[in-house]
Amino acid sequence: MSEHQNTPGTGTARFPDDVVARLEPDAKEIIARYPRARSALLPLLHLVQADEGHVSAAGMAFCADQLDLTLAEVNAVATFYTMYRRGPGGDYQVGVCTNTLCAVMGGDEIYSSLKEHLELENGGTTEDGKVTLEHVECNAACDFAPVVMVNWEFFDNQNPETARNLVDDLRLGKDVAPTRGAESVCTWKQASRVLAGFDDGRGGEGVQAAGPSLAGLKLARERGWRSPPSPSTNPQTTPSAQSPSDPNDLPTRPSEEEGGAQ
Repeated sequence: MSEHQNTPGTGTARFPDDVVARLEPDAKEIIARYPRARSALLPLLHLVQADEGHVSAAGMAFCADQLDLTLAEVNAVATFYTMYRRGPGGDYQVGVCTNTLCAVMGGDEIYSSLKEHLELENGGTTEDGKVTLEHVECNAACDFAPVVMVNWEFFDNQNPETARNLVDDLRLGKDVAPTRGAESVCTWKQASRVLAGFDDGRGGEGVQAAGPSLAGLKLARERGWRSPPSPSTNPQTTPSAQSPSDPNDLPTRPSEEEGGAQ
């Protein structure tokens, strides 16, 4: 085990030597990506989560050792972000958005239905260790409400029946494809390793923006809307002034003279 002058004190949980030996090469590869070692903490936490399925006290001590951080510094980060589990969970983290728009569109009903169907409360895991259920805040996919996420993959426009079918398929080991993005859903540990920055060999994640997300851009291109020049720049030299019909310009609301809404 590496020795550091600010290594947490005696009594702190530690990984066995064989686990440290297995994780250290990947940890060093992650750390080498950053000009400052401490900047690697987030992906390093994903690395230990990919090994254990959650971030344990031993996992945090490993990160502290690798980065010359105190255990308190690592713990502050690991407990701040909800993407890190603090205890064991299922292979598939099923999150139902219950924030305002998803809730009024049926998210609350979906969540209640899944709790009853799986016989779980928030944060609970099925006895077979397959599914952990949670209600989550906004997933930044309000245009597809109500949304369910499985290991960070989107399942759009859900209802109680489709959500129940989804968790049943996950528990049966079926190949489940999200609405957008990846071709199929991987396990929690596999997803954590990808978030640590390692290619899983499953190809690209595919297109995330679709349907209603692109409606505004489509309308802007059809009507020739473009972003105005910045007040701090010379309008004669801005790209939008030179190419008023450039389809890549950002859309803005038109003025009344351009036929905008009253």
